Amino acid sequence: MMEKPKLSFWQIWNLSFGFLGVQIGYSLQNGNTSRILEALGADVHSIGYFWLAAPLAGLIVQPIIGLSSDKTWTKLGRRIPFIFFGAIVSAMAMFFMPNAEYFTYLLPPLVFGAVMLLLMDTSFNVTMQPFRALVGDMVNDEQRNLGYSLQSALINFGAVFGSLLPWILVKIGMSNVPAAGEKVAESVIWSFYIGGTILLGTVLWTVLRTKEYAPKEHAEYNKIDLNAPEKSEKTSIFTLIGNAPKIFWQLGIVQFFSWFALFLMWVYTTRAIANQVWGHGIALDAKSVGFNEAGDWTGVMFAFYSGVAAVFSLLIPSIAKSIGRKKTYSFSLVLGGLGLISMFLVEDKNMLLLSISGVGLAWAAILAMPYAMLSGSLPADKMGVYMGLFNATITIPQIAAGVLGSTLIALFGGNPMAIIVIAGASMLIAGTAVFFVKEKVATIK
Repeated sequence: MMEKPKLSFWQIWNLSFGFLGVQIGYSLQNGNTSRILEALGADVHSIGYFWLAAPLAGLIVQPIIGLSSDKTWTKLGRRIPFIFFGAIVSAMAMFFMPNAEYFTYLLPPLVFGAVMLLLMDTSFNVTMQPFRALVGDMVNDEQRNLGYSLQSALINFGAVFGSLLPWILVKIGMSNVPAAGEKVAESVIWSFYIGGTILLGTVLWTVLRTKEYAPKEHAEYNKIDLNAPEKSEKTSIFTLIGNAPKIFWQLGIVQFFSWFALFLMWVYTTRAIANQVWGHGIALDAKSVGFNEAGDWTGVMFAFYSGVAAVFSLLIPSIAKSIGRKKTYSFSLVLGGLGLISMFLVEDKNMLLLSISGVGLAWAAILAMPYAMLSGSLPADKMGVYMGLFNATITIPQIAAGVLGSTLIALFGGNPMAIIVIAGASMLIAGTAVFFVKEKVATIK
């Protein structure tokens, strides 16, 4: 059997370069969706329900895309077609969402915005899942930490730019508040235009610069017997789940508490810091200057943690080699939890950057470690579908957080900063759960 060749740094870079643009779009969505939806008329107590579009789309779409890409062979490859066409739809949804108020002849603005959010996140999922499987397909065991860590770094460099983009546009003169009679600020609208364009450009780079292994090469490199009877057509999703290795479930517990925390942070940070830092304990109107400044600062905070994550991602391979993947993963999550909890004590916007830096360490580990730990336990011919199924460990906790968010905020008297503290506690639980993960390469029949 042939071994996978060792790839150059730039070959591995090209595999994931498109993820840079996807993450710019995803970060614009994370940092501005609550802001847009509140401007379109959503209430803070119900806004978590709108965010359910994202994890629901991922829960349904990613396993289907994974299974489909496992079985696809075209002139472009097996993963590339999904990456490319998902990016096209993602960009189109980004162009339309902040302009929801102009499509009242089709749907009410809030409904149109929600539909675009669903379409945007569905297509993001179509694009992102094959990127994970592509690294698993192309990179050998020796370079696996590098492959996923470099992907994590590119994701975070994209997140820095995407999160900062509205703030940058305000600094160069664009309006930060909606014009008279309008709902969404000019800076937000143009951020989505620019982000969607970059998304298409970077994905096109990966499409043109990456040549996937042909079926015969892929089989030889991944030790797949092409002459064996084809059983995959008869294998149901439930059978695949039943045959998943133990590490799949162990990492799933860690993922649940990690992503439960992240979802709460993404949904409630703007409102939490607007009330605490700009409103000094008073809830601000969604069209006020203070609320929109808080929205921009949320972008700065998210960019800052993404920048920390980008740098830390480059250090993860050597740190993990020194102290092990589990300790690297666990300590990062614990620091993220402590950072979120500390936000409750902060009333200065600049000090929030120190709090959110812990989230950056956690985010880098979340994007790299579970995939590096899991991919070695998965069969090469089912890499895509299992990566898609593993995405349920991301989407289910987000669905839970979206459903419980309104209840939690009501229990704490409408104080969104209390939800951020709950997010921090959830991240601490995730860090503890890592120590129950047992890394072991398993064979799946």
